[in-house]
Amino acid sequence: MHATGRPQHADSLALTFLTGQTPTPVLLEFAAARLAAPPGHLLVSWRPSGADDRTDRLLRTAQRLSHLAGFEEDLRTGEIHWTPRTADLLGLPPGTAPVPLAALPAHVHPDDEQNVRRVVNSAVQNGRSDSTVFRMRHLSSYTHYVRMVAEPVPDPSGRTAAVQGAFQDVSAQHWTETALAATTESLASTRQEAAERHLLALRLQQAILPPAPPPLESAGLRAAVRYRPSSQRDRVGGDWYDTTLLPDRTALLVVGDMAGHGVEAATGMVALRHALRGLAHTGAGPGRLLGWLNQATAELTGAATATVVCARYHPDTRTLHWARAGHLPPVLLRDGAARPLPMPHGILLGAAEDPDYQEHHLAMRPGDVLLLYTDGLIERRDRSVEEPLEQLVRTLAEPAADLDALLDRALATSTADTDDDTCLIAVEVLAPDPDENV
Repeated sequence: MHATGRPQHADSLALTFLTGQTPTPVLLEFAAARLAAPPGHLLVSWRPSGADDRTDRLLRTAQRLSHLAGFEEDLRTGEIHWTPRTADLLGLPPGTAPVPLAALPAHVHPDDEQNVRRVVNSAVQNGRSDSTVFRMRHLSSYTHYVRMVAEPVPDPSGRTAAVQGAFQDVSAQHWTETALAATTESLASTRQEAAERHLLALRLQQAILPPAPPPLESAGLRAAVRYRPSSQRDRVGGDWYDTTLLPDRTALLVVGDMAGHGVEAATGMVALRHALRGLAHTGAGPGRLLGWLNQATAELTGAATATVVCARYHPDTRTLHWARAGHLPPVLLRDGAARPLPMPHGILLGAAEDPDYQEHHLAMRPGDVLLLYTDGLIERRDRSVEEPLEQLVRTLAEPAADLDALLDRALATSTADTDDDTCLIAVEVLAPDPDENV
């Protein structure tokens, strides 16, 4: 390269990297070219050979659904890179050149300039990651709210060589929180406050949790759901469920329980439900999804915690992939018998910074029924969870006319005494259509 000056490119370059003490072979697409200035320098680029364009496309879709955009600024050369949607997300005119971090405060609300400078200085001067929410100075209006996260990229000597991070449009979340705060404040110091907060949380929960699941027949499943609210006026909680078809024809099945009660638990539940649905579009497995959702729990809900079971059903292989975050195991009904599935390792969301969520696989058969539920179905104050779970298993093993009858009987025979909300999902694996291959 130095001798000839001609650019070099290799579609498949075999290299071996050390992961700890383990050698890992990797195939790379590799390119290099000599720079005119400064003399003696090379520009080198590489990426995994055969990189999955479909995965890249799904990640871009997830970024769009989550209103995310990225940035990177090289502090040595001044070179700035923005992802395609960054300028639009910041409310800047089309074609706007990337704005240096040092100049960003001039584009934000005067009251937020100091916070933006703090985040930039934290990464550039102090080598620490930081984040803030600011309002953009856009069209003489300060209604565009953006979350900024910046982290330093050190050089070999430990100095900050670049800053990278992301912007996220959180305007909708801000106005939702503002509306809820205003509603709460207007009811303060009145005897009606508790009833109104309960009604607000209940309506929010009911608006998010549909009374019937979407059709899952194209994924080879039939589904039924139930939501039983607490009978106590102050016990509206953060229980939630989700059943949806994803773009790759897999089915996402989720139940979760946000800690606490009232508006805070209900709004936290909404945030996690939407975050998980958006993340699932990346095609990642349940274990990886729960790892990401754990990060979102800390970011979106402060010190709150939640339990979740997340499953992804692949109709082509009739395989269920599932993971849990401190939640009770699903129950499998097969050939007239019922049993809880073995529990993979996984602590509740928000309990640790970077936990590991183990993922289990289960080969499903036509006629199998899977039940996912929250602990309001079986939890008792006077005994451990094993005894009520065994009773639930015996109840589910009795014949039922259909999934709706099965869920109704599970609720009717529940011995729980904590009066928590309860969510249930039942899915049945359908037999293949005898005409589909004709």
